[in-house]
Amino acid sequence: MHPRDSINDPAPPAQRDPRALLREVFGHADFRGAQEEIIRHLVAGGDALVLMPTGGGKSACYQIPALVRPGTGIVVSPLIALMQDQVAQLRQAGVRAAFLNSSLAATDVAAVERSLLARALDLLYVAPERLLTARCLEHLSRSPLALLAIDEAHCVSQWGHDFRPEYLQLSVLHERFPGVPRIAVTATADPYTRAEIAERLALGRARVFVSSFDRPNIRYTILDKGDPQRQLLRFVREEHPGEAGIVYRLSRRSVDETAAWLAAQGIRALPYHAGMDNAMRAAHQARFQGEDGVVMVATIAFGMGIDKPDVRFVAHLDLPRSVEGYYQETGRAGRDGLPADAWMTYGLADVVQQRRLIDLSGANDAYKRVASARLDALLGLCETAGCRRVRLLAYLGETSGPCGNCDTCLEPPVTWDATKVAQKALSAIYRTGQRFGAAHVIAVLRGGGGERIARWEHDRLSVFGIGADLDEGAWRGVFRQLIALGLARVDHAAHGALKLTAASRAVLKGEQRVEMRRVRGRLAAARKQRTAPGTALPGEAATLLDTLKAWRREEARAQGVPAYVILHDATLSEIARRRPGNVSALGTISGIGVRKLERYGPALLALVNPGDAAASTRA
Repeated sequence: MHPRDSINDPAPPAQRDPRALLREVFGHADFRGAQEEIIRHLVAGGDALVLMPTGGGKSACYQIPALVRPGTGIVVSPLIALMQDQVAQLRQAGVRAAFLNSSLAATDVAAVERSLLARALDLLYVAPERLLTARCLEHLSRSPLALLAIDEAHCVSQWGHDFRPEYLQLSVLHERFPGVPRIAVTATADPYTRAEIAERLALGRARVFVSSFDRPNIRYTILDKGDPQRQLLRFVREEHPGEAGIVYRLSRRSVDETAAWLAAQGIRALPYHAGMDNAMRAAHQARFQGEDGVVMVATIAFGMGIDKPDVRFVAHLDLPRSVEGYYQETGRAGRDGLPADAWMTYGLADVVQQRRLIDLSGANDAYKRVASARLDALLGLCETAGCRRVRLLAYLGETSGPCGNCDTCLEPPVTWDATKVAQKALSAIYRTGQRFGAAHVIAVLRGGGGERIARWEHDRLSVFGIGADLDEGAWRGVFRQLIALGLARVDHAAHGALKLTAASRAVLKGEQRVEMRRVRGRLAAARKQRTAPGTALPGEAATLLDTLKAWRREEARAQGVPAYVILHDATLSEIARRRPGNVSALGTISGIGVRKLERYGPALLALVNPGDAAASTRA
């Protein structure tokens, strides 16, 4: 069954109701947030710029209008994995969907093109590189188009870490197809990036829909870095045993080392980065998507196009480049709305490394200023003594109150008057000539020996040994916070030397008080695993859920698709809890549309009602 009875003779839009399609195709009874308003705006022919958090239902905002309006909906998507995931899920729901990208053989490309020209596709996902070819644009010009959707629209931003040069040319869609409604969607865009998207995609007159960026199911935790791999191991073992997660590292080498170390500790961990051969990378991605409890250790190249709903945690062992990047990466956790964790360790070396990447990049001064400002905002998030979520949402232009579900809300940090300690640190930077990094300055403050200190005669300075009362870890926390507060900076042109800023003068003169967070234990005690309200299943239902997951696993293996493409965990949990006794009752379960009811209904009812042979046919 297709959402349309006849593609060659489409009914007027008014005869196909978006709400009915939502129920029949996707199995959901109600729209969320602004979804319905966005959909009806597009159905009426309007353009839209949509900012909606990951898991908020962005894809439905263009998929449903594409089914309502006559013609084929064209979706520009930046990653092969993203297309494959979404097309597989649409086909499961009975939608005629296909994709065009570099993974297809020439014969497969030709088959998709024939389907497009024959008006046999509801949705076609196209890589930006492919769309911009003369051949593809010609095929689109010969086909009735329902709408043009630009997914992951933040890729147009030259300031962002996911910048794709091809996105800058997508204004051609407006020029070539001026009468076709367009929608640009993203989960990640601060106010500056929003303006950039609108300008570069010629969406200046589009209606802008901004949903709340809050992901209340995600708990944010940022720890002072000690032994990051052991901190991670404790976190995974005590809070997410046997659950899927993503661990982000900055370099390929650190990815390989961390994945191997976790695997040696009994964690099902796999590496993923651009330095691996394509076959191994694809195999690891397939395992992550298709198996339960796999932890992927990766560079930020991984995850953008992954629609896996049951990722229970995202961990950063290295500092991201911006709040925007952090939000996008952590947003890959808990797409199913169930509790998830965004967990990060952070130390002085991370700050130095990120400053180094900015200072030594070949970018122009304007880019470096923007990158530095974004890093400063991220440091502010890391060092805040207030609610993490308040700080995160404020950066994205949203006002909120304390969430009660981040580390600083659950365990408010202790702050202390660090004015005298800051004066000692700043004085040591000055007295050593602003020519040395943190390790050397700390050694001077603590009265350390060593050939280097003696060679520079720093053991004769007035600041030598004045900080012996603090250990090295505490001093590193002090210097990290001085940099975050803008009282000191790292000069990579001088080999990472610490230098004073203009703002430090007032502190040295005693005119400004300095307050700092007290460094918390580096292997903080794990918190109890959380269970979403109403998701805990009694014994029989839990056993049934295991049976349903085993069935799903075999079904997914037979079809060669990830298990969640068949049915989501939340759908299986609802089946196990409600134990529907007939087809009609099963059809009311969220996530089961008409096509899935026809395809999987008999098998599901047989599992739910093993002693009732007539259940699978009873209305």
